[in-house]
Amino acid sequence: MPRHSLIAPLALSALLLGTSAVAAPAPARFPADRLPEDEIIYLVMPDRFENGDPANDRGGLAGGRDRTGYDPTSRMFYHGGDLKGVIDRLDYIQGLGATAIWLTPVFTNQTVQYEPGREIAGYHGYWPLNFLDVDPHLGDRALYKAFVDAAHARGLKVYLDIVVNHTADIIQYRECAPRGCVYRSQADYPYSRRGGVQGEPINDGFTGLSGQTPGNFKRLTRSDYAYTPYVPEADRDAKQPAWLNDPRFYHNRGESTFEGESSQLGDFAGLDDVMTEDPRALAGFIDIYGRWIDDFRVDGFRIDTARHVNPEFWRAFVPAMQKRAVAAGVTNFHIFGEVMNDDPAILARHTRIDGLPAVNDFAFHRAIVDVVARNKPTAELGEVFDKDALYEGGPAAARRLVTLIGNHDVLRLGRTVRSANPQADEAELLKRTILANALLLTARGVPALYYGDEQGFTGVGDGDHDSREDMFASQVASYNANRLIGTSATTTASSFNPSHPLYREIAELTRLRRQEPALRRGDQITRYETKGPGLFVFSRRLDGEEVLVAVNTAAEPRTAQVQVETASTDWRGLRGQCAASALAPGAYAVSAPAFGYVVCKSAGAVRPNARLP
Repeated sequence: MPRHSLIAPLALSALLLGTSAVAAPAPARFPADRLPEDEIIYLVMPDRFENGDPANDRGGLAGGRDRTGYDPTSRMFYHGGDLKGVIDRLDYIQGLGATAIWLTPVFTNQTVQYEPGREIAGYHGYWPLNFLDVDPHLGDRALYKAFVDAAHARGLKVYLDIVVNHTADIIQYRECAPRGCVYRSQADYPYSRRGGVQGEPINDGFTGLSGQTPGNFKRLTRSDYAYTPYVPEADRDAKQPAWLNDPRFYHNRGESTFEGESSQLGDFAGLDDVMTEDPRALAGFIDIYGRWIDDFRVDGFRIDTARHVNPEFWRAFVPAMQKRAVAAGVTNFHIFGEVMNDDPAILARHTRIDGLPAVNDFAFHRAIVDVVARNKPTAELGEVFDKDALYEGGPAAARRLVTLIGNHDVLRLGRTVRSANPQADEAELLKRTILANALLLTARGVPALYYGDEQGFTGVGDGDHDSREDMFASQVASYNANRLIGTSATTTASSFNPSHPLYREIAELTRLRRQEPALRRGDQITRYETKGPGLFVFSRRLDGEEVLVAVNTAAEPRTAQVQVETASTDWRGLRGQCAASALAPGAYAVSAPAFGYVVCKSAGAVRPNARLP
């Protein structure tokens, strides 16, 4: 791709208005009414999934792991998985019942970054250097297009994981060693002074980050207000597009403490924090990610570290991307942001203030892990769902939140299930894990399955790198020492086993979700909850049908009499044993086995989206 200089004023205006040229719309690939809530997402870290082409293991680089980033024996380096491997395993992904694939970022990354006392490779994709190209460890743009086309040919959507908050750690500060620079606030180090309030006057006329006009930011001519940033000569052209090499497009205030203003203005673990308040940066990212829509017709974005970017950016970026998608013939473009917090009020704030259409539902993640693995009251689930009204658009918008029980940044559920229940036998651990998946795949929201969970991966270790095991035969000793759930196998051998009990059960649950529109689009109401382990019962209602789900987190069978719609008189079991008739209009007895669940369906004339009094 050609390098890009700073965006010219006319191009800036076009980009901000979403009027830049796009390719002619492609024919529709999916039914027009396939909404985001219809999807079942499968999250893949390509480097750890399947090695389809060993020739790209070192990314075309020569030397040791400090140069190539490749060391399949270390959890901190590239292992050889690639886009060809994902293409080769599409049968496996589709067999599980996924309808969309979310890959961690595929952009060209800084190969190795250095942290105090250790070095780590960019195998995960979140240290982008070239936002316009594919990391050579994974393949190239042609192979990414082949992947998207192959997925689309099967009816699978593709979500692109995007990064806006930061780039790779290239900018250095003369005053302190890399990652040793404490955060310096705007009050102590204003943009109008060099080195503090008593320092040399600089940036005359700049009115601050809130003055979000091109003219204002042109007055920010110097970047040495808090530190003296510089780009090493060897890295002066490291980033693409070329405007990203200019320190003026970064905050340059040192390490974030993730509190107060530093949450948005500080460097995230040393990564260069982009000044997204600058309209030129906004226009630049609209150009970057609009190209990915135009060139590959991706079907949605997952936004990394969304909470660390100013809301004004998202309020312009999101509609520009939605408009770009429509122009490219991509219907129902799904955008969801990562907001790593388990408080529904904070999650909802980013839909109301930032204008994000959806976020990852870490509140549900916390509740499901607490209830299923840690034996907390099932009422904790009800508390999460009770707050769906907080989201912009209310409960209907909550149906587009992306729900999860694991991903690449949190502990695997299997680890917590095992560590929180040391006396449990293997059968109980498997039942608990199945129960969590049953909740994930029947409750409101768009479920995101994390690769390897369906093979009983447990991710034992001290952090996120331990939750990123290899699906192909692993050479990492700590991964291979893990005791998996539901199998006696280890990760020393390939883990693509469609006969694994978790894979089979998840495949049945995904089939049920695809079969029953109420489980995807229906409104949800809590029917029963407990102050300890036991039953949690909820209804999903749509177009005259009611589906009742009961999960039991207790070690013995439980039965409850629950309220249902008065028209829901005749019932049948979709999963498990269900009573054939209601006890009386509006009352139904439901039972679930120990660490088990049932799904029951009534075909009565339920009022669409009716609310209980």
